[in-house]
Amino acid sequence: AVPTPDISHLSAKDYHLVYEPAEDSFLLMDALEKDLEVLKNNEPCLCVEIGSGSGVVINFLASIFKHTSYYLAVDVNIHACKCSQRTFVQNNIYSSDCVCDNLLHSTNSRLHGSIDILLFN
Repeated sequence: AVPTPDISHLSAKDYHLVYEPAEDSFLLMDALEKDLEVLKNNEPCLCVEIGSGSGVVINFLASIFKHTSYYLAVDVNIHACKCSQRTFVQNNIYSSDCVCDNLLHSTNSRLHGSIDILLFN
């Protein structure tokens, strides 16, 4: 089983500003784990989550592929970007970045055709 990422660094104050992981987040992680072999066979280089919130889902994916992929967390909420970045650090995922953006508006032309796994919860 793939462990749930450590989000113990996030506080109640964070969750007043950012979506706290709930059933939908855990259901998405369960679905990713179910498709683990298919995902691994695709050998993704770039994994992106739109609406990363706390960063728990993109970090879950990162715990599977470790440093063989690059992880991009995108959220329109600057507080969510900060929480996602802190979650990357808490879980020792350094091949990552966070972008404060509406969907992928500002990076769409640069990332076109490059995203191997796109998460959107």
